[in-house]
Amino acid sequence: MIPYWLLFLIPSMAALSSAPRYRGVRRVSLDPAWFGVIALLVIFVGLRYEVGGDWFNYVGHVLYAEQMPLSAALRETEVLYWTVVVLSAQTGLGIFGVTITASFLFSVGLAYFCRTLPRPYLALAVAVPYLVIVVSMGYVRQSMALGLALLGIIALCRGSMARFVIWIVLGTLFHKSAILLLPLGALTLTRNRYLNISLVLIAGALGYSVLLDDEVDRLVQHYIEAEYQSSGALIRLIMNALPAGLFLYYGKRFRISMSEYRFWRLLSLMSIALLAGYFLTSASTALDRIALYCIPLQLFVFAHLPDALGRHGGRNMPIVAAILAYYATVQFVWLSYSANAYMWLPYDNLI
Repeated sequence: MIPYWLLFLIPSMAALSSAPRYRGVRRVSLDPAWFGVIALLVIFVGLRYEVGGDWFNYVGHVLYAEQMPLSAALRETEVLYWTVVVLSAQTGLGIFGVTITASFLFSVGLAYFCRTLPRPYLALAVAVPYLVIVVSMGYVRQSMALGLALLGIIALCRGSMARFVIWIVLGTLFHKSAILLLPLGALTLTRNRYLNISLVLIAGALGYSVLLDDEVDRLVQHYIEAEYQSSGALIRLIMNALPAGLFLYYGKRFRISMSEYRFWRLLSLMSIALLAGYFLTSASTALDRIALYCIPLQLFVFAHLPDALGRHGGRNMPIVAAILAYYATVQFVWLSYSANAYMWLPYDNLI
């Protein structure tokens, strides 16, 4: 467990020792320390060996792709993912070509997203127990889509619908579920609302017809009719609903733009609706996979909460420490008691 705890403690110590960033508009830029963060995550996640819930499934994809022409990958719905798999298989990179690419896309999106927040290292520490350890090391395709979705969220909150749509569509080409974020864009921006709604509807219709139409029956059968149960889904839905409730109650105290407020309010309502849906349907796997795209809400809310509850611009260390203690507990419980934790333990790396 030591590598996982080191990965959590490094940003936690930085979060406790740094003041919030509230000087003007927070630019989307990375300094050398954050390039180091990306490199560390790529090494830790991308070079892991036989670690993660879907490891052997993705090994199977690579073995299958060894005899798969690139033209066949271009006919797949998740064309960018299968292109990466085929190129990795046929250049001798194997599974590591896939995991390194996935970890890079995820890490870049995560790093840029954290840098837009007033307490970026606190957001990074919040991300480690579940978003990094579980999602990026267990949901390879969705981690690629989520990394690009984070870049799309940044663009949307800064008023660019076009860039939001581009990032989400690119994410959909790694995992089709990313298209679920498109409708949120139409309800977020106030300027040119009818144009925004039309753009999202057109993009969604195209995405559905091109990417989803042929597989809707299979998705319904697997996720709804079969009513697959996702282990630990209730806990993960609660983890999203908690910051959702905090934002709905304290969100007016966050120093954010109106477009940001609208987006995070929508995502908060979606998180609470998913939790309610858990008790109304037994298709917990479908809810769990949708909820992955609500996880950024945890980073956003807890990076703002110390200033919403404490002195604005102050270190507010007791609140920061309480947030870190909560996520340390999450990590301890998951590694110690999760039914699937054995697939992450012990941690092993190619290096």
